Amino acid sequence: MTKKEKLWGGRFEASLEDWVEAFGASISFDQKMAKYDIQGSLAHVTMLGETGIIAAEEAAAIKAGLEKLLKQYEDGQLVFTVDNEDIHMNIEALLTAEIGSVAGKLHTARSRNDQVATDMHLYLKAKLKEVLEKLDHLRQVLLDLAQEHTYTIMPGYTHLQHAQPVSFGHHLLAYYNMFTRDSERFDFNFEHTDLSPLGAAALAGTTFPIDRERTADLLGLAKPYSNSLDAVSDRDFILEFLANASILMMHMSRLCEELISWCSHEFHFISLSDTFSTGSSIMPQKKNPDMAELIRGKSGRVYGNLLSLLTVMKSLPLAYNKDLQEDKEGMFDTAETVTVALDILAGMLDTMTVHKEEMSQATEKDFSNATELADYLASKGLPFREAHALVGRLVLECTKGGYYLQDVPLERYQELSDLIEEDIYQALRSRTAVERRQSLGGTGFEQVKEQIKQAKDDLKS
Repeated sequence: MTKKEKLWGGRFEASLEDWVEAFGASISFDQKMAKYDIQGSLAHVTMLGETGIIAAEEAAAIKAGLEKLLKQYEDGQLVFTVDNEDIHMNIEALLTAEIGSVAGKLHTARSRNDQVATDMHLYLKAKLKEVLEKLDHLRQVLLDLAQEHTYTIMPGYTHLQHAQPVSFGHHLLAYYNMFTRDSERFDFNFEHTDLSPLGAAALAGTTFPIDRERTADLLGLAKPYSNSLDAVSDRDFILEFLANASILMMHMSRLCEELISWCSHEFHFISLSDTFSTGSSIMPQKKNPDMAELIRGKSGRVYGNLLSLLTVMKSLPLAYNKDLQEDKEGMFDTAETVTVALDILAGMLDTMTVHKEEMSQATEKDFSNATELADYLASKGLPFREAHALVGRLVLECTKGGYYLQDVPLERYQELSDLIEEDIYQALRSRTAVERRQSLGGTGFEQVKEQIKQAKDDLKS
């Protein structure tokens, strides 16, 4: 077979020019699915032999050839060419060179349409397992940190302004919960990926007596698609993955934004390991949180991959269209980006140094205890709105005077309200403020411990 003699070329009188052929070819990226393409072919030929669609000795010869190609691929010995357009035609050409014309019987009762869809299901199923494992590891790292820092006090923020003191463990558990929801979304995504399109052929099924349940079982997929049109045109499972990955990257980006702030000179709440930091080419003192910044930045490319495929899919009629060639690069890129980012983030968290004293001190010279004073007055019968107004006026007074609520003399407090007693200073302490917040899901130490217990049970399951 010469370069211009295509497997599909029977009805054509002219050949593609090289530059047109290069534009239409996908082998530069879909070769990532070579292993899965061979696995799909092994399942298909096994079924063809078992059902008698091809002779047993022919099936055996094809299987032996495919297994040899798989070994060569794993050893890095296969060479793919743009002449054969995509991974499917490259594998078939290599198989033909290996075992002769009997290789042509492999394509009985299938099309590249169901073949490529099967490859993507197999590829993404493997990647989803990897993502879920790495998410579990990240959640465990966060859980261990939360347990270690249950009693570490830090400022809680709204609008990036000091709001109320919280347990650092409680803060970390908020991210644990985000990543748990991510894991649940990928679990659901796994169900839609665990389907077999193989045997749907081009779009309408086949006249051959194939056994689609058998090929699904051989591939380790839960079941075949129930509709052949849907089987070859469905990319929802990839869109789900890209959407879930976008949400995951958003969560990682939020946490990275905080790590970047926390390791700054102004905060100094943490120090990142040298392993996950870089320096400056001109400023010798610099230690930059580049890996955290890269995760934050790479969220944009993952979002872009989602939007790209949504746009490709939005107007496609049934069933297969060449537009669907654009479904792979974004999936590959996102899978690789997410898996590495999960490892990097887990590594940064696991090796960072937490400066407990700086965190705690940041809650002493601020007004994050103002709500404590308002709650104190409300608990003694003053309507909360009146208490809120009184404390607001006092904060203004303190701000103008350059001091804080814990510095206000008792006499001044009692001028403001005869409900205030000497125990006010205990109530204003950051540790007291955190300890007393025992509402369900709150930052109180006992509540944090309960959240940790629930999280441990969740991870075990």
